Amino acid sequence: MQTMLSARAIRETALDVQEFQTFYQEKFGLIYRYVYGKVGKREVAEDLTSEIFLKAIRSINQQSSPQSMQKWLYLIARTTIANYWRAYYREPSTSLDDLLDAGWEGPAEEEPAATSSIPADRVQRLLQALPERYREVLACRFLLNLSLKATALRMGLTVPNVKILQFRALRRAADLEQVATATM
Repeated sequence: MQTMLSARAIRETALDVQEFQTFYQEKFGLIYRYVYGKVGKREVAEDLTSEIFLKAIRSINQQSSPQSMQKWLYLIARTTIANYWRAYYREPSTSLDDLLDAGWEGPAEEEPAATSSIPADRVQRLLQALPERYREVLACRFLLNLSLKATALRMGLTVPNVKILQFRALRRAADLEQVATATM
């Protein structure tokens, strides 16, 4: 999981190799967990953590206190994660004008589709096969779009009774549909 940074990158800084390795070992777990919590993918978190430490090695100030170095490292981590998400969600640069210039004719004109009566016929047959109370509750709730309260007032029931009646009606309709589908 831990990836060691190249000795060349470490030598290019004013920081002693041993000091940086100690700093890296102490802070790697913290930074990795922080990054993983922000991106949620192990591979991406590993790559970003390595990138963060590479950025850190290039401009580390060994005169800073350990607390300020840790804050500075988290600042690098935040900006690196922000850059990652910016790149991840960047919109494609193709504009509508570019598409039109390339010969795209726009969305196809949709012809009004002929209303199919097959699903409506099936619903009508299912409703006719249900008892009157089930038919009424389903019609109120789904065809007339009445609320539970309005349906209860119209049918002379309480709201909990309408809920139960609706559940039973839907269950019966589903059973009837399965029987009708199985016989076809």
